[in-house]
Amino acid sequence: MRFGVLRFPGTCDEVDAQLACERVGEAVILWHGDRDLQGVDAVVVPGGFSYGDYLRVGAIARFAPIMESVIAFAREGGPVLGICNGFQVLCEAGLLPGALLPNKTLRFVCRQVDLVVERADTVFTNACAEGERLSIPAKHTTGCWYAPPALHEQVEANGQVLLRYAPGESFNGSLADVAGVRNEAGNVFGLMPHPEHAVDPLTGSTDGLKLFQSIANSVAAHV
Repeated sequence: MRFGVLRFPGTCDEVDAQLACERVGEAVILWHGDRDLQGVDAVVVPGGFSYGDYLRVGAIARFAPIMESVIAFAREGGPVLGICNGFQVLCEAGLLPGALLPNKTLRFVCRQVDLVVERADTVFTNACAEGERLSIPAKHTTGCWYAPPALHEQVEANGQVLLRYAPGESFNGSLADVAGVRNEAGNVFGLMPHPEHAVDPLTGSTDGLKLFQSIANSVAAHV
């Protein structure tokens, strides 16, 4: 199992993401200016401030050369995980539904949050139990997930919401408390909280490791 973790100018969580991936497999950093995915089995688009968040969060990174390969990889069914800024990039690339808007408070918030697993039969949550609560840190200014009514209805009907903030935990104002959504095909997933920061007992929670383990389980099942 080999993960590829993207690095853009301004990315700041790629090393933690790489270390998290290495707990369940191998991992390599992929530079934004390259197009070679180096034969990875899964791609992680990590958090940070790609290209300084200029223009609009994720809007410039979406056009990086490496993203051409990621988009092709995703369309061929390859698993892609977007974390925080990575979630924003994947929405900008059209790989995930909806958009990430500024927090309702218009403030940067860094705190531990509880998430509820909506589905456990997916590439990204099969190591979890449906209804399980995960304790994972979140840190962002632009994390309010939004979709127009018709699209939101479609996302809910298709079971594309995999994680929601537990009652009282949605500090950013996300529509329907959505914390993470997948695409219709089920192989691309984005969430605002940071599972890579919750993989070691020293951090107070290892719940985030379950998402990386789920991807590894899924890849192993299809080898």
